[in-house]
Amino acid sequence: MSEKPQKSDVSDYSKTLFLPQTEFPMRAGLPQREPDILKTWNKIGLYERLREASAGRPKFVLHDGPPYANGNIHIGHALNKILKDVVTKSQQMLGFDSNYVPGWDCHGLPIEWKIEEENYRSKGKTKPDFRDSTAMVAFRKECRAYATHWLDVQREEFKRLGIIGDWDHPYATMSYPAEAQIARELMKFAANGTLYRGSKPVMWSVVEKTALAEAEVEYEDYTSDTVWVKFPVTSPAHGAFAGAGVVIWTTTPWTLPGNRAISFSPKIAYGLYKVTDAPADNWAKNGDLLILADAVAEAVFKQARVTAYEKVRDIPAGTL
Repeated sequence: MSEKPQKSDVSDYSKTLFLPQTEFPMRAGLPQREPDILKTWNKIGLYERLREASAGRPKFVLHDGPPYANGNIHIGHALNKILKDVVTKSQQMLGFDSNYVPGWDCHGLPIEWKIEEENYRSKGKTKPDFRDSTAMVAFRKECRAYATHWLDVQREEFKRLGIIGDWDHPYATMSYPAEAQIARELMKFAANGTLYRGSKPVMWSVVEKTALAEAEVEYEDYTSDTVWVKFPVTSPAHGAFAGAGVVIWTTTPWTLPGNRAISFSPKIAYGLYKVTDAPADNWAKNGDLLILADAVAEAVFKQARVTAYEKVRDIPAGTL
């Protein structure tokens, strides 16, 4: 009968593996360790030390579009900032002086909307009448205070993501020096003659009673009616086309009363076409002479229910 092996005879197989020795713990414990890492970075002044170490190197500057200071950060903020942090850190490691200056956009409808929602609508109050200059100044002060609060909140949240930057000296569009610099730059345009007054359509919110930036306008998909319109040629200078009509196509028929011109391109071939067969109740009738771009003539006549047509002659774009 064999003896039962003693516990001391059992081999410790972990000792048979050739593994490196490390001081890293078995568990990362990142939720606990990350705040300590960030605290260490702040204690040693990591950003300032990076600037000192890279003094004199070629600069790599990342111009970061600022977020609105109007609430806690979300996953979009995190994705944006982390990807840019990867860029600036990698460029620093590649030998550049890659500093990052964070900033905030403190103007615009998003902040105004939040103020109206929290300070007025939720309390049953109406939005101030901005025809009263006193009310406008007070409303702006509310917006400034609101943006200041969320700038500080977002700054701490961005730091928590491990983003390295000059957090003590960010830029903000509402800072008075920044606003003064904008005025100075505008005056440069005025002084060198490049500032001019023109016309530009500006979207207006009838609800908010304020102008909208193009990025703030959301369009709803809409299927428009297609309209074909025949403009008769009446100018004596174009007597060669007397009795002919120029066909245009539009999905905005309400603009027709303001139509003042028809555009032609020297890069497009045009022709004079004659309708030879069409239904009696059709808008394009037998014998009609129409000026069309050759490339779309067939499609136009098909849409116009013209069953037969012929090309009378080519029309050089320069003659139109």
